[in-house]
Amino acid sequence: MNRDFESATVDRDNTAEHSSSDRLLRTFARFIAAGYLIYLVMLFPEIVRTSAFTASWWTPVSSVAVFGTGLAMGLASMLPDTKWVRIAAATAAFTYLAAALSWWTAWNGSLDPNGLPLATFPGVAGLAAGCVFSGWLAFTYLTAAVTSVQLSQYALRSTLVETPLFAELVFGLVFCSVFLAATIGAFRTARILDATIDATHRQASATAAVSARAVERERFDALIHDGVLSTLLAVARQGRTDGVVQQAERTLAQLDSLRAHGSVTEFDADETVAHLRSAATTVDEHITVTVVTTTDGRYVADAVRTLGAALSEAVRNSVRHGGDDASRTVAIGVDTDLLDVVVRDDGSGFDPAHVPPHRLGIAVSIHGRMNSLPGGSSRLDSAPGAGTTVHLSWVPR
Repeated sequence: MNRDFESATVDRDNTAEHSSSDRLLRTFARFIAAGYLIYLVMLFPEIVRTSAFTASWWTPVSSVAVFGTGLAMGLASMLPDTKWVRIAAATAAFTYLAAALSWWTAWNGSLDPNGLPLATFPGVAGLAAGCVFSGWLAFTYLTAAVTSVQLSQYALRSTLVETPLFAELVFGLVFCSVFLAATIGAFRTARILDATIDATHRQASATAAVSARAVERERFDALIHDGVLSTLLAVARQGRTDGVVQQAERTLAQLDSLRAHGSVTEFDADETVAHLRSAATTVDEHITVTVVTTTDGRYVADAVRTLGAALSEAVRNSVRHGGDDASRTVAIGVDTDLLDVVVRDDGSGFDPAHVPPHRLGIAVSIHGRMNSLPGGSSRLDSAPGAGTTVHLSWVPR
């Protein structure tokens, strides 16, 4: 029960997204926002100096709009919903292009050999576009942005500096395209990873369902075996007595429940214990199982089956990762308002904080299953050299 566990505790109310694509989007948003901030600091003197070449409104409006929307990406990355990051990125991309195009309407015809400050960072705006647009659309945007600012640059410097327009365009496009291609490739890889994780989760769920059915069949086999044989032996030894008649009636009721398994919605305390015990011993027949029953109540069958399937996976992980010499125990508690299962081993243990994020572990088979059960919860405690404990519980609602 070692490296397959992803975390020491599970917060059932933490439903915020944690997909690879969204984590990457937040990272890129902060990186791009930092780029806008750096360029603002570096270019501020030039922005002030070149404000004389355009209408009085253009420099303050365009500067606030371009750098403001770029910095907004970093702020949006702090919000729970990544849709705001995408909105901020799209806004930043379109604002940069709008500023580049509107420069032509604000330019007063003055010339300057240093060119347009806005032409310094079209690639940063291209990265913003790469975060939200498809590949071909992002490259189309980058082409439009680079072409627009390079034409403005050429107009400002054409008679003062010999600058081949075509060469400047090609260089700007190629240089910025390298970073845009890396961005698009990173997001594509993240989407592939997310799809792979989803497929693995579905497969794990299917495998867990098969395991749960196997445990259920084992329980039924045990009930039939014990009930039928014990009843036949009682008849052979005692004949027709009231006790034997009652035992036979209970056995027939169990057989009827098997025949109408699909309609079984509740287990009594004995059936619950039998199911959970079978779930553990099916995986490890030598495991020590202790039971404390303080009630003769009835429990929702689906909840018991879910708890049993999670128990099987916990024992299975202990067998796989706890070490050959590890001993394992299962403590089952059955109370009126609580089903409680604790799986312990004295194996090598591990540090849950150091589990790689790509390891799916028992996120579906135990934590995911228990989280999906109303009233269910799971907790894991482990440390190197201190063994591992898995606590499963269900509180009827």
